Amino acid sequence: MNNKFKGLGIALVTPFDKNGEVDYVALRRLLDYQLSNGVDFLCILATTAETPCLTKEEKQKIKDIIVEKVNGSIPVLMGCGGNNTAAVVEEINTADFTGIDGILSVCPYYNKPSQEGIYQHFKAIAQSTSMPVVLYNVPGRVGVNIKAETTLRLARDCENVVAIKEASGNFTQIDDIIKNKPKDFDVLSGDDGITFPLMTMGATGVISVIGNALPKEFGRMVRLAAQGDFSSALQIHHKFTELFKLLFVDGNPAGVKAMLNNMGIIQNELRLPLVPAKITTMSEIAAIIKELNIKC
Repeated sequence: MNNKFKGLGIALVTPFDKNGEVDYVALRRLLDYQLSNGVDFLCILATTAETPCLTKEEKQKIKDIIVEKVNGSIPVLMGCGGNNTAAVVEEINTADFTGIDGILSVCPYYNKPSQEGIYQHFKAIAQSTSMPVVLYNVPGRVGVNIKAETTLRLARDCENVVAIKEASGNFTQIDDIIKNKPKDFDVLSGDDGITFPLMTMGATGVISVIGNALPKEFGRMVRLAAQGDFSSALQIHHKFTELFKLLFVDGNPAGVKAMLNNMGIIQNELRLPLVPAKITTMSEIAAIIKELNIKC
């Protein structure tokens, strides 16, 4: 099965208003901004969207608005994962995936399964759907790493496991996957700061946080790297080095929400247990945006 999710993917944030409610007007504004700046696909209702803090009804409405706005113009990847395999499979079998082109499923968290357990978990998910499945490896959040041999085993055994979002930061592991993967399986960067080096190694794109605010600029870097113009891509990568750090120093999505607020796109609101970025961080982000002359 061919992977539709290449190039610049956006890990879309969920805007909230001052009362803590989902700001659907700002969501539509953010979507217009993304679509007008040529993003390649959207990744919705995953970590950066603060999905654990959304109600079932809110998630459905967010999904419906996104599908309506996109209207088939670009692929939409939706988060669907957890640490209870049966519950994830049940969600896949019962949830509304109308207008959704694939599933992003995170490695099971908290209960720390073995590599065999991880394999069986994702195999069960892949067998429960005909949609493409993108694995998500983020050991810093979930407490366990999907080893290269497990990723490759899933890629070979499950036709609809089409890619992995790799956020381990382990270049040796990621290189092992890229070197030995099936031809129709892709590696996507799960970390903006290492997207450029991973693309020089053979990654085919990124699921990006910074792309919420800088889809045009960051997308240009991704496309230049995909075309093999690494010299030009590196220049853009270096322009954003400080921003990469600032966006995550107070946790995700605090940094990018501060940036989007500075650009006038959304309110700087998160849901507990997450809180906005510190004032010092916000000031540093604002200074860099001004220096780079970035406008919405």
